[in-house]
Amino acid sequence: MNILFILNDPPYGTERSYNGLRMAKALINADTNITVFLLADAVNCAKAGQKVPQGFYNLELMLKSVIRSGKVLLCGTCMDARALKDDEIIEGTQRSTMKELAQHTIDADKVLVF
Repeated sequence: MNILFILNDPPYGTERSYNGLRMAKALINADTNITVFLLADAVNCAKAGQKVPQGFYNLELMLKSVIRSGKVLLCGTCMDARALKDDEIIEGTQRSTMKELAQHTIDADKVLVF
């Protein structure tokens, strides 16, 4: 089964992206193909080198665990609007386009939006 997650919220300040990634991680071992597409402020979830207080969740680490078995794509236009450069994002994530998001949406058996 192909499952597409679309995340919109920033990495910290709300827990929507955190909860979306929790669900993605939970489904990885369920015979699924997981794709996470980061839009709007969610592109900052893929910023490399995140430092958070001890005991606080770290979305960089969560994304790295998704990357091992799935795919993480970032809206290139959203990256540009937030001055996030390709060399600043987590290894294994990649800049993408709305056209690619549209194709993943067509190919998905389920689409979950957070």
